[in-house]
Order: sequence, then structure tokens, then C-alpha cells
Amino acid sequence: MQLGGIHHLTAVTANVAANHAFYTGTLGMRLVKKSVNQDDVSAYHLFYADGVASPGSDLTFFDWPVQPERRGTNSIVRTGLRVASEATLAWWEQRLRAAKIATGGIVQRDGRPSLDFEDAEGQRFNLVVDSSPREPARPWAKSPVPAEHQILGLGPITLSVHSLGTTELVLTKILNMRHVREYASAHDGSPAAHVYEMGGGGAGAELHIVVEPGLPRARQGAGSVHHVAFRTTTKDYMAWSARLEELGMRSSGPVNRFYFQSLYFREPNGILFEIATDEPGFTADEPLERLGEKLALPPFLEGRRREIEAGLKPLVSA
Repeated sequence: MQLGGIHHLTAVTANVAANHAFYTGTLGMRLVKKSVNQDDVSAYHLFYADGVASPGSDLTFFDWPVQPERRGTNSIVRTGLRVASEATLAWWEQRLRAAKIATGGIVQRDGRPSLDFEDAEGQRFNLVVDSSPREPARPWAKSPVPAEHQILGLGPITLSVHSLGTTELVLTKILNMRHVREYASAHDGSPAAHVYEMGGGGAGAELHIVVEPGLPRARQGAGSVHHVAFRTTTKDYMAWSARLEELGMRSSGPVNRFYFQSLYFREPNGILFEIATDEPGFTADEPLERLGEKLALPPFLEGRRREIEAGLKPLVSA
């Protein structure tokens, strides 16, 4: 039984209107679902993805009025966004510079051309060339970014941990990932990054782990990552739930998010992981051509629509 790769990554914003403008405007991603945090309906949960809301392309945000993140270890520290070519990476360097967004310049990292940048809240990204993607590009026709330069999907995802030993056991012995290589970290003085891959491998199915015991523990806030989710299918979902229980990994047990089924658990350094199904997807309650145009609520929240809508602020400033 194998995980299929990165399913989605969920982060935190304290400025939802600016967040929406940046990810749909500057980054040219499609808002494929405008919903709420199902455990805190006062907060938006926005999902940005490719043109057809493919699993593995979802970058999502909780809208919480919190202080900025305190950076440190035991956290997800950088999110990979895959693009198709070095020419596209050069195009993005120019686009980000024109938007007055600082970058570290194009560098080689783990054998791939890469470009680091941050959003206005300090959310850390690297655009990385995936010259052999395992799935075809599915661009968004209405994006301000030309189709050939649009973001293909997520990955690799970089974590910082205090210690590797027990985390590696979870990755390899419970989640069936493979330790495939190491490479020199791009951060001055940092140790090597350890690469773990899922399923068929490739940039969209990798976790990169850096061990940094000298750093303080991170504190989540605006600009931080809340959790990363890995892909499975409805066929294997209950088997993963049983596997976590049998091997002593405490988890949430099955959780129905309507658009996918989820399992939540923390690896030994405290980072929140999720296993999520590809099915049924975001067209479960909206047609593909209308995704993200109105507030979408799962059936178990629909009866509270008026209350929920009254508590949300506009996405677009007046």
C-alpha cells in the first residue's frame, strides 16, 4: 500500500483579502473552493489549485486573526510549487521582481533549478522545475499567467525537525516512504536535507527533512503552514486508518470532509500530517466551470448558511 504523493498543503493567513488577491492575481492560481474551516466556521478555508482542481495542486488557507509565525524547527518551513521548465522559472523571476517580491535568485537545489520567494506574510515557497511531471498540466483558462508558465502543482515539501530518528521510522515503517538521497541544504550552515519519496516518486511526491536541533520550536501564526496531506484513494482509505491503529500511531480516525476523506496524526516532532482521498473532489457540489464563485458548504453545515455568511468578511476590498 503506497501513498500517491502530496494531496494538499494548508497554511495560515491573517489577511484573507490580500491573500486572495495574491494567489489568484500574482501567482495566477484558481480559487476552486471558497468554504469555511469545518471546525471553526468563523474562518474562511480557501483552496487554490490548477484549472481543474487536481489533487496534488491544492494550496489552502485558514483565515485566522493571529500574530505572525515565530519561525523555528518542528515545522513545515518551505512549500514547493512545481513549474515546467527553466524558461518558466526565469519568467517567474522577472514577474516576481516586477511585483517587488524579493527572490534568492535561481539556484540548483537537489539537482533541480529552484527559485525561493515569500508572500507578504512570510509564507515561504520555492518554485522548482519538474521537467518530467507524472501528470499532465491542467492550466486555468482565466489565469493572468500564460498557460505554459502556470504552476503545475505542489512539491517538494520541506520540514525542519529537532531529531530525525523517530520521524524517519514513521515515514518509512508506517507510511511506506523511501529514503532515497541527501543533498546539501541551501541555507548557510544548515545540515544536509534528507529526501523521502512516496509511490512513484518525483517532485510532487517528496518530503525533504532538515535536522536543526539548535533552533527553537516554531510557533504557528500568520505565514506558517498548518499541515501537509498525502494522497490516497477511497479504496485504500480504511486500510490506512487500520494501519495507523495497528502500528500504534494515534490519529483522528476517519473524518469526512465531504470533498475528501481524511485521517490526521502528528509525527513524533509534532508536525501535523493528514492522509486524504483523491475522491470525490471539488465538483461534488459545484460544476467545474463554476468552482469557487460562491461560498460552498458541506451538507452538514448548509443549515447554518445564513449565520456563517454573516460572520465572514468580504474577500475583495471595497
